[in-house]
Amino acid sequence: MVAPLLAGIAVAAVAYAGKYGIQAWQAYKARPVVPRMRKFYEGGFQPTMNKREAALILGVRESTPPDKVKEAHKKVMVANHPDAGGSHYLASKINEAKDVLLGKTKGGGSAF
Repeated sequence: MVAPLLAGIAVAAVAYAGKYGIQAWQAYKARPVVPRMRKFYEGGFQPTMNKREAALILGVRESTPPDKVKEAHKKVMVANHPDAGGSHYLASKINEAKDVLLGKTKGGGSAF
């Protein structure tokens, strides 16, 4: 007599768990999609590049060591090199950003 009662309670528990599981899954699927990527810098370039803007272009902090700046420069430059279909203007800005962060500025800005 006790065994059928426990079996019935177990079946009911599984049914309720399944019902709430399906509701949770539907709520999970219906949630708004939040982009997982970091938001890119929106805005144009300043007339003369400063360290903040250079760091934003290369995706590093202003106080990043020179070896990490060179590594970030290479990574960004591979993706935007003019020989690989990238823009000459962006390539000049990327190079200028590297020069600003490494302290090699000539004060002239980019060629464009």
